[in-house]
Amino acid sequence: MGNVPSSVNGQGRVLTASILLAAALLPGTPAAAALRQIAPGGGALIEAVKSAGAGDVLRLGPGTYAGPVVIDRPMTIEGAGKAVVQGNGKGSVITVRASRVTIRGLTIRGSGSSNQTLDSAVKLPRGWRNARIENNVMLGNLVGVDVHGAINARVAGNIIVGRRDKRMNDRGNGIYVWNAPGLIVEDNDIRYGRDGIFVNTSNRDIFRNNRFRDLRFAVHYMYTHNSVVSGNISTRNHLGYAVMFSNNVKVTDNISLDDRDYGIMLNYTNNSVISGNLLKGVRDRGIFVYDAQKNRITGNRIEGCGIGIHFTAGSERNIVSGNAFVGNRIQVKYVGTKWIDWSYRGRGNYWSNFSAYDLNGDGIAEGIFRPNDAVDRVLWTQPAARLLLGSPAVQLVRWSQSAFPALLPGGVVDRHPLMNPVKMDIPDWEARHGSGS
Repeated sequence: MGNVPSSVNGQGRVLTASILLAAALLPGTPAAAALRQIAPGGGALIEAVKSAGAGDVLRLGPGTYAGPVVIDRPMTIEGAGKAVVQGNGKGSVITVRASRVTIRGLTIRGSGSSNQTLDSAVKLPRGWRNARIENNVMLGNLVGVDVHGAINARVAGNIIVGRRDKRMNDRGNGIYVWNAPGLIVEDNDIRYGRDGIFVNTSNRDIFRNNRFRDLRFAVHYMYTHNSVVSGNISTRNHLGYAVMFSNNVKVTDNISLDDRDYGIMLNYTNNSVISGNLLKGVRDRGIFVYDAQKNRITGNRIEGCGIGIHFTAGSERNIVSGNAFVGNRIQVKYVGTKWIDWSYRGRGNYWSNFSAYDLNGDGIAEGIFRPNDAVDRVLWTQPAARLLLGSPAVQLVRWSQSAFPALLPGGVVDRHPLMNPVKMDIPDWEARHGSGS
C-alpha cells in the first residue's frame, strides 16, 4: 500500500477506538463476566438467570429459591452448601441448555415423578459440552442427574438420595447416562432409588471413587464401550457391578460388600479387564460370567460368598489368574463338559480349601487343583441330594474321582495354584469424603 502519512494513521487509530467503544455500548454485546450476589425470595433465581451475562457467577445467599430453572448461557451458580433450589413437583428442577455451565454447592429437590421424561434434579440434554455438577445435595428427586447426550460433563462430589416411596424398579436412577462420551462421574455418594449409575449406550466414560448403598444395581452398564469403572464401593445392594453387552471395559479396584445377588456380573461382555476387585460377603455369586469372551479376570479377592465364581453359557477364552478364592461356600460353579485351565503363564489362583505345599519356595503349590467333581454337578441340579453328602457311597465316588481324575466329566483345573492370597483392605469412606448422607 506504500507509505501512509502519520496523520492518517493517527486518525485511523482514533476511528478504530471509537468504533470499539460504540460496539461495547450496543445492546446485546457481551460484557465482561460478573460476580452477582443473589438473595432468596420470589423468583429471584429465575430472574437472575434470565438477566445474567455469559460467564457470570451467580452466588446464592442462604435460603430457598423457586424452580424450575432453565440455564441457556454459560454461567456458574453456586450456593456454598446453604442455598436450596426447590422444584414444583413437575419436570426437572434445573435444566442446562448451554455449554460451560457449572452448578456447585446447592441443595436441589422437588423434581417431578415421570420416568418417561426422566424428571431430575439436574438435566444435561444432548448437544451441550463441559458441564460441571459438583458438591451438591440432591434429595428425593426421581433422578439425580440425567446426562442425556451431553459431552465431556463432570459429575463429582455430590450426595444423591433417591426416592423410597415406590417399588424399587419404578424409582429413578441416581445418575442416568445416555450417549454421553467423555463423562466423568467421581466421588459421589448415592443411596436409594433404583440404580446408582445406569448407562445405556455410551463410550469413553469414567466412573471412579463413588459409593453406592441400598440400591438395585450400583453400576449398570448396557452397550457401553471403552470405559472405566474403578475404585467404587457397593454396599448392601442387590447387585454391585453389572456389565452387559459391552466391550473394552476396565472394572478395577472396586469393592462389593454384603451385596445380595452378584458382586460383578459379565453378560455378553468381551475383551474387558476385571482386576483388583474385592467381593466380600455377597450372598449369592461373587462373579457371574455369562457368555462373555476374551476377558482378563485377574488379581481379585472373592471371599465369603455363596458361590465364588460362576461360569456358564459358553464363556470362552478368558484368562482367570492371580485371584484368591477364600472361604466361599462353593468356590467355582462351571457349567460345561470340557476342561478349562485357570492358570496363565505358570500362575494360577489361591484356593482356601486346597491343602497345598510348596517344595521349592516359589509361591506355586505342588500339584493340581480341581475345585469341582461329579457330586457337585449333582448338587447344582438336585439340591436335595445334599442330605446324602455324608453317605459312604458319595464319599467313595469322591475318593475315586480324586484318585483317578480321568473319571471326572470336565471342569475347571488350576495347574499352578498359588500358596498365598492377594490381600485387600476396605477404605474408610468417611475419612476420605466426610460423613455423607
